[in-house]
Amino acid sequence: MAQVLMKDLNKKYDEVHAVKDVNLNIRDKEFVVLVGPSGCGKSTTLRMVAGLEEITAGQIVIGDRVVNDLPPKDRDIAMVFQNYALYPHMTVYDNMAFGLKMRKFPKAEIQKRVHDAAEILGIQELLKRKPRQLSGGQRQRVAVGRAIVRHPQVFLFDEPLSNLDAKLRVQMRVELKRLHDRLETTAIYVTHDQVEAMTLGDRVVVMRDGWIQQVGEPLELYGRPANKFVAGFIGSPAMNFIDVTIANGATLRADAPGLNVVIPPARVDRLRPYKGQRITLGIRPEDLHVATGADARDSSVDAVVDVVEPLGSEILLDVKVGPTVVVARVDPSIRVKVHEPLRLALDSERLHFFDPKSELAI
Repeated sequence: MAQVLMKDLNKKYDEVHAVKDVNLNIRDKEFVVLVGPSGCGKSTTLRMVAGLEEITAGQIVIGDRVVNDLPPKDRDIAMVFQNYALYPHMTVYDNMAFGLKMRKFPKAEIQKRVHDAAEILGIQELLKRKPRQLSGGQRQRVAVGRAIVRHPQVFLFDEPLSNLDAKLRVQMRVELKRLHDRLETTAIYVTHDQVEAMTLGDRVVVMRDGWIQQVGEPLELYGRPANKFVAGFIGSPAMNFIDVTIANGATLRADAPGLNVVIPPARVDRLRPYKGQRITLGIRPEDLHVATGADARDSSVDAVVDVVEPLGSEILLDVKVGPTVVVARVDPSIRVKVHEPLRLALDSERLHFFDPKSELAI
């Protein structure tokens, strides 16, 4: 396998600057996920690694080779696409063997590689079928199998699960994770689904408007987002944001209509320069719970229930805190009604604060 190094990578389409100064070192055997909204540059970055898009500026190194000017077939990569890209007139076996036949591999070697990949993916009984006889999940396994037989240095996945239904996506996520652990292959995976990114990636790269916003392990992005965009993108349901004023009394506080929170001691030095100014407070839905008598008043939110969403294992509450609607994830045993007043407690140690201009974490 091999590491993949991107140095000052840029891509322009006439006036559109799609990828901007991307610097990323993907380690050998690492599973890295590029995630972000549509148009953020993640698929374009992947296609430049594959050789399907010309690089405007910068450098891509796979292993110890600069591959900028190499055609895709010479980069020793294998790509799995969103739409499977199977030949409809060929059997599953022939689809998986096609690339090896084009490279003049011996027949016995082709047969061994195809059957080994089919066993890994559990599709041995499908080898004689045509793509039209397969379900979406089976077609995706065939597409992955076609990549496996190549024994490439790097696997590239371009939103491979987006055409599957929700239940099958969860199943295929688990299978891809097991597959990576078994093959120990360097992999770059593109998705717009942050849950997919969090569950699959050894590290996650969050992109926006062509720029890398943050690179880190999934729980690092969740617990210590670099800016407001990452904080809002990572986590489901998304983080709540409330405009607050930093007020100084006996203690430093964050104030807003319906909300009055004492700043925890560990944050006081960072937030004191914002005294008298408005900043953005971030609260994750799972860090809000229905207050009891034991909860301190200085870590509470006065709210009115707007929408109740029972999900079985949890309840999501849309509540109004002053003029702002926030989401709370609460225990399913809680019984609340729409328009009912509610006091929510929060863990002040788990709050996030963002500069209103730069949107960077404070």
